Amino acid sequence: MLTLLFFLAILPQSCYGRIHHHRFVVKSSSYTRLCSTKNILTVNGIFPGPTLKANRGDTLIIKFYNQAEYNITLHWHGVKQARNPWSDGAAFINQCPIRAGKSFTYKIQLTDEEGTIWWHAHIGWARATIHGMIIVYPVNGQNYPFRKPYAEIPILLGEWWKKNVMEIEENANKTGGEPILSDAYTINGQPGDLNPCSKQETFRVEVEQGKTYLLRIVSAIMDENVFFAIANHKLVLVGTDGFYTKPFETDYIMITPGQSMDILFEANQPITRKYYLAARAYSSAIGAGFDNTTTTAILHYKQTAKRNLISPSPLFPSLPHYNDTRASTEFTSNFKSLASKDHPIEVPLKIDTRLFFTVSVNLLNCSGENPCDGPYGKRFSASVNNVSFVPPKIDILRAYYYNVSGVFGRNFPENPPKKFDYTGENLGDEYLTPDFGTRVLVLEYNASVELVLQGTNVLASDNHPVHLHGYGFYVVGSGFGNFDSEKDPLGYNLVDPPQETTVGIPNNGWVAVRFRADNPGVWLLHCHLERHQSWGMSTVFVVKNGDTAQSQILPPPSDLPSCSD
Repeated sequence: MLTLLFFLAILPQSCYGRIHHHRFVVKSSSYTRLCSTKNILTVNGIFPGPTLKANRGDTLIIKFYNQAEYNITLHWHGVKQARNPWSDGAAFINQCPIRAGKSFTYKIQLTDEEGTIWWHAHIGWARATIHGMIIVYPVNGQNYPFRKPYAEIPILLGEWWKKNVMEIEENANKTGGEPILSDAYTINGQPGDLNPCSKQETFRVEVEQGKTYLLRIVSAIMDENVFFAIANHKLVLVGTDGFYTKPFETDYIMITPGQSMDILFEANQPITRKYYLAARAYSSAIGAGFDNTTTTAILHYKQTAKRNLISPSPLFPSLPHYNDTRASTEFTSNFKSLASKDHPIEVPLKIDTRLFFTVSVNLLNCSGENPCDGPYGKRFSASVNNVSFVPPKIDILRAYYYNVSGVFGRNFPENPPKKFDYTGENLGDEYLTPDFGTRVLVLEYNASVELVLQGTNVLASDNHPVHLHGYGFYVVGSGFGNFDSEKDPLGYNLVDPPQETTVGIPNNGWVAVRFRADNPGVWLLHCHLERHQSWGMSTVFVVKNGDTAQSQILPPPSDLPSCSD
């Protein structure tokens, strides 16, 4: 009966779209990379996972079966899940995990998403191998807001570890140090021919001279921002996170974990050469380790000339240096919403809820006799507004919906408990240790929210990619140093700010976003660097119901996973 009620509830939203049914089976599969073979978690035996395709306004029904030995959830990154937080998939936030041998049906209602988004596991490090792309095309009969490309090329950026990724978090927790670094980055699951035992399997793209192509790029990378480019080919950004942007030309992109981008390029170079697609790290945190390898794919032209006329060595693109914050900023500062008649935006102008969140990497004393592997013999931690998030035993959404007491507190601070020089040098030890708790911040339905995300230099600054579930927000401003509430808003872009679901906080800087809290439910806000999320750099918004039936959370599905053993 609950399932019937659910479908009746979403019917008015989806009556103009199709319903697509898919079967996802998570299981262990054998894969060989970097000269060694191991078992990894996959969906339907595929790595990267299946690509889902739909049109704007369609509905996806995913019947999920867990045939692995680990508990799993799936998140549909970039999908708002209007009124349906039950299918958002964040473990212990929206649901308890799907246990081995169990199943669950995810219902994904597309609304105004259009472009490239993605899906991934949302528990521990499982998303390192459990992830895939979602391509949302315009409504049937409508066109792209740019010239239709000749073809599209999906590009999934990822990482590969020789060791079992499902043990990384546990092992790091034992030592208190950083998780082990990946052994290679990947393009569509392949490290590329600069890495050992990888030449034959390197991903290859064939293009035709004079044609325009659409790159659909997703960063499923766990722990690093990266620069990406194609040798001798200009790139034109036309979309981010399922929203269209004003086109702008660039030689490279900087993409954070969790982000997706739509990129046009014209195949206009000599056909006698090959060209590398390449990505490598952008790592701005001083002293932090990072994978300094380069992943590659190869672009060649379809032509009638003999193959031996093609140069054997592909040309390599000019990528910014690993710590080139200037290059990162120059790229992201060009983002603007399309803001056209067919793709309008609604930036909240009158704000009634102002929030200021600091994000910090922290340290804790070790509980044992031996020192930990973090700086000064301590243990790594992380926080938002000096609160390190503690996952509950049952999911927050269930506790909120059924009024279960003792699961979470409603006292997450709207501002930092202590004001200090957030990006200053040599900050005192009193800022190193956070509080702990499972706290949420409650928002009134339809509130106009401005959230300033402030990076700190408590232990070390970084470019933090922050993802908000359930919403697409407008990035109205950003800068370096400490946010100035009097001066910095004067420079806000309130005309055509980019709309995103994941945004990078500049290294030792801040970013301001705005959104209208019109999607009732329980929604996670977290850093998409997995090590930071695992250390506690997360918090939760609870958005209250509105007054009408169409502004309230849908009833829970009948097959919601159990939280009991």
